[in-house]
Amino acid sequence: MSSIVSCVQRASVAKGVTANTARHARTLARHRAPDTRRIERKSRSDRQLCHGGRRTKNESSKNRVVTFRGCFCFFRLLCLERDRTLTFSPLPPFFFLQKKQGRPEKGPEDKFRLTPIGARLSESLSCSVTKLDDCVGDVVKDAVAAMENGSVCLLENVRFYPDEEKNGKDFAKQLAEHADLYVNDAFGTAHRAHASTAGVTEFLSPCVAGFLLQKELDYLDGAVSNPERPFCAIVGGSKVSSKIGVIETLLNKADKVILGGGMIFTFYKAMGKSVGASLVEDDKIELAKELMASAKAKGVQLLLPTDVIVADKFAEDAKTQIVSVDAIPDGWMGLDIGPDSLKEFQKELKECKSVIWNGPMGVFEMEAFNKGTFGVCDTLAELDAITIIGGGDSVAAVEMAGLADKMSHISTGGGASLELLEGKVLPGVDALDEA
Repeated sequence: MSSIVSCVQRASVAKGVTANTARHARTLARHRAPDTRRIERKSRSDRQLCHGGRRTKNESSKNRVVTFRGCFCFFRLLCLERDRTLTFSPLPPFFFLQKKQGRPEKGPEDKFRLTPIGARLSESLSCSVTKLDDCVGDVVKDAVAAMENGSVCLLENVRFYPDEEKNGKDFAKQLAEHADLYVNDAFGTAHRAHASTAGVTEFLSPCVAGFLLQKELDYLDGAVSNPERPFCAIVGGSKVSSKIGVIETLLNKADKVILGGGMIFTFYKAMGKSVGASLVEDDKIELAKELMASAKAKGVQLLLPTDVIVADKFAEDAKTQIVSVDAIPDGWMGLDIGPDSLKEFQKELKECKSVIWNGPMGVFEMEAFNKGTFGVCDTLAELDAITIIGGGDSVAAVEMAGLADKMSHISTGGGASLELLEGKVLPGVDALDEA
């Protein structure tokens, strides 16, 4: 889910709001994602809604109610976004269908309410923001009827209703009944066919994508499908099983694939190496062999660490040592890549013009095992290249390193990022109007 400021800025597109981010403009001026479309500011009479390959021409949103579906998972990034310059032109009345981090189990729960977000929106927008305690029913009907042009109404967490995740048709109809058009900017949930991301589109027209969703598609689809070369994919994380589709897809597109994280030990075992007490998926050993053979057949460099940092236990205060991957001691587990591997990876990355990164190099949450991950962060921040952080723990690592503003694009999706990289159709995108 995206930060509040990002959502506000993206929501603005459908409503004539313009937002300029100096860093993003500077990055794209150097390295324009191949399929990224420039959205030219137009007069109110002939403005286009054009996002994610889905657009509606000559749509005036004045005096119309816009349903904006956002996702506020990165609420913690607000402090990083305050430098953005937001310029707001007159807004039509619109309301947010919103989902807050967390999964309520038994209907409404106060800890999952969007009240704090409503307060922050009031501070950020130069227009009236009304926070409601429901997302359907008479309370919404009455609030929308009382809205003035340029006002905002934030609806309550849609996950308070079980029919949201079931994509209940009646619930979707209730979400849509007070709006004139629909904007989906919730990339973090675009891989789910929920009522507020897919079902609602059956009852509203036009249905378009917001700027955040557009940017995600441009980078994770466009820039990866047609990259500036050399193109390197960095894939990390604990398990091969969670990244099978991503690795297979990137082997068809990348010039180099760097592997890190716990998954590397399954590859080492497939190569006949002893891995001590390191994490291994024994049922994926044959798959690891197939992936290595596929890389060789395709002429793709598949780069594995040559040394690792091992520990005698999974703890911050564990005893550690740096060893060759050919000499991992019995009873010790690998928890990070070693310094020689980091230097080699950095050398390979400096040759690249496009890099996508999904998954850390080690257990970066512990200081003893964060050098590999943060070393990759530092290298990407200095590259004169398109750098894409493909969601999940990689995003957290870049944030912890304080280098988020140095990357070309940081994805707001976890599962959505993986599925898009795998080439899957995202229901929340597929449901939108064609260009």
